[in-house]
Amino acid sequence: MANTAQLLRRQSSRDIVLKSQKSIDQLELRELRGRLVSKEHGVSHHHHTSLHHQPLYGATNQGFMSDAFDESSELEQDPPPFGSEASTSKAKAELVAIATASADQQDIVEGEKEGEERESWDSKIMFLLATIGYAVGLGNVWRFPYLAQKNGGGAFLVPYFIMLCIQGIPIFYLELAIGQRLRKGAIGVWSQVSPYLGGIGISSAVVSYIVALYYNTIIAWCLIYLLHSFETPLPWADCPTRLYKNFTYDHEPECVASSPTQFYWYRTTLQCSESVDLPENFNYHMAIALIVSWFLVYICMVQGITSSGKIVYMTAIFPYVVLIIFFFRGITLKGAADGVAHLFTPRWETLLDPVVWLEAGTQIFFSLGLAFGGLIAFSSYNPANNNCYRDAILVSLTNCGTSMFAGVVVFSVIGFKATATFDRCTEERNGLMAQNKTQNLPVCDLQTELANSASGTGLAFIIFTEAINQFPGAQLWAVLFFLMLFTLGIDSQFGTLEGVVTSLVDMKLFPNLPKEYIVGALCFSCCTISMCFANGAGSYIFQLMDSFAGNFPLLIIALFECLSISYIYGVRRFSDDIEMMTGSRPNFYWMFCWKYLSPCAMVTILLASFYQLLTEGSSYPAWIASKGATESMEWPHWCIVVAFFLILSSILWIPIVAVLRLCGIKVVEDSDPAWFPEAELREVHGIVPHEPTELERSIFCFNMDGTEGMCCPKYGLPEKSLEEEE
Repeated sequence: MANTAQLLRRQSSRDIVLKSQKSIDQLELRELRGRLVSKEHGVSHHHHTSLHHQPLYGATNQGFMSDAFDESSELEQDPPPFGSEASTSKAKAELVAIATASADQQDIVEGEKEGEERESWDSKIMFLLATIGYAVGLGNVWRFPYLAQKNGGGAFLVPYFIMLCIQGIPIFYLELAIGQRLRKGAIGVWSQVSPYLGGIGISSAVVSYIVALYYNTIIAWCLIYLLHSFETPLPWADCPTRLYKNFTYDHEPECVASSPTQFYWYRTTLQCSESVDLPENFNYHMAIALIVSWFLVYICMVQGITSSGKIVYMTAIFPYVVLIIFFFRGITLKGAADGVAHLFTPRWETLLDPVVWLEAGTQIFFSLGLAFGGLIAFSSYNPANNNCYRDAILVSLTNCGTSMFAGVVVFSVIGFKATATFDRCTEERNGLMAQNKTQNLPVCDLQTELANSASGTGLAFIIFTEAINQFPGAQLWAVLFFLMLFTLGIDSQFGTLEGVVTSLVDMKLFPNLPKEYIVGALCFSCCTISMCFANGAGSYIFQLMDSFAGNFPLLIIALFECLSISYIYGVRRFSDDIEMMTGSRPNFYWMFCWKYLSPCAMVTILLASFYQLLTEGSSYPAWIASKGATESMEWPHWCIVVAFFLILSSILWIPIVAVLRLCGIKVVEDSDPAWFPEAELREVHGIVPHEPTELERSIFCFNMDGTEGMCCPKYGLPEKSLEEEE
């Protein structure tokens, strides 16, 4: 893969050599920056006594290194005649730069110490795989297919892609760009935008911590099923037997009343109680699985972004390999065509239902992993000249494409299961009719069977496992399926926790504590708290946190992110930054989304969600052992209090930090802006001041003096004109 940063380094060096009129100060500064290379890559700091080494992608964490002199490029060019004016001025510039660098290099290195210690991606492919792995998660496999078939089939794709264009990609693009520009984690970025906005970063870190806390429970469930997938026969293939006092055996009545897969999920794996108020016994198997899953997360993250980046080569690619295998297996099954047709047959009347648009927007928002701080953290490790626009488009479309592909795979298998159930029902009905029994005949309907698909854990651990039971070589398919779910889950867990870790490191709360100790403390605390899931009511507590902690706070945080960039940092200034980094300016559409469309979409989703919650209430499916089925139960009062606490503990940091700042109390300490090669990027891309069009002036309220209307006073990095840079 071409090293973009190195190509720009060489081009910049050629430009400097050709332009002999550059001042001595500029040559000196660039010579010094060219020497600031990370020691572990073996690059010598002595420019004239060692060979020139190409740094790895982002290896210096300067993201963009503009060497004032590149031997390899200089030697390729014919030197100017000895004694000529160009030769004399160039030699003088080099001598002065080297002499001054020897005296001043220590101060500049100290000033850049934070930048040197910050990790960097080893390659662009590693960054893309990590970001795709973070964005593509379990929701793509077990939530999108359910929402699509529930909300109009193929018609659901209309609101889905509209929400992707006006909400998903713009905010994804915004987070990648601001992280790459300010080169900090979520807390550092928003504190840099304005000292009063540090609460946005703290809120992102708190939400990420809470979500990581319960999300790892899914990984533990996958580990349990993965371990038992090697058994013959599969433990969820048949009902267990019960020994009576008279030494007779019979199948477990609770299992017979439900199904083997349901019984194994609710009673063997979760050991569910009948209410969230009845935790009952401690689930030791679940506790061990949680400890193992948190240990695996710690091992993968302990060495930071470089180590976890290497792991994502497997965790990001393996799910696609398994999906492709299941695709070719699924489309060859009887009834697969009926399942896929049921998924994508459009029911256009559903587009008039506002709930369909609400669920489409919610699915886009959460499937891309917005507002967690993970995307900002990932992009802060990128070179400053990385094309974040292309990355945003690529990852977003990959995420949505994966959702649709997973939908085809899942419903081809569900179609097979529904067809098998329909055939058994038809055979039983025909047998009864052959015996002249015409009363209480079973009702057989293929479409009803297809519509009985579940979402979330029910789809993965009940319906899909029931279909796998009917495959030849079911153990192999079970191992592949749960290994795929495990890699999908742990990939997203990396990004979620990285947002927390990066924020803590950038805040310098523990300046003398190595990063591996911070990761260890986070994982240990999460593991300890997650023991609340290892009891009979654990799955209900999981549903409570998933229903409230991971949706409303994220929408509110993303809304404040969008408003902060649009009305405080400034759309014009943000577009200038993107043009400086990528060489191309965001078009009118993206600016319009950031300032108007995306905030309106999020406010609409928030209001509709609150209205739906107030009018319809919220409940959870409780397992009733005597019936062998689930029943919807209202959350008790203490659960509602916990839900409000989870929401408020996340979003209250935004006003608290701002109010305390107004009172002179700094929750987030001010930090110096990260090193950013603004002058070099302007020169390489040939950036000139952008003159807004009349349409931009009228729509975005751009004033003649460079300010924006409808904006609060701007804080953070001072704007510099091109003349000041020169």
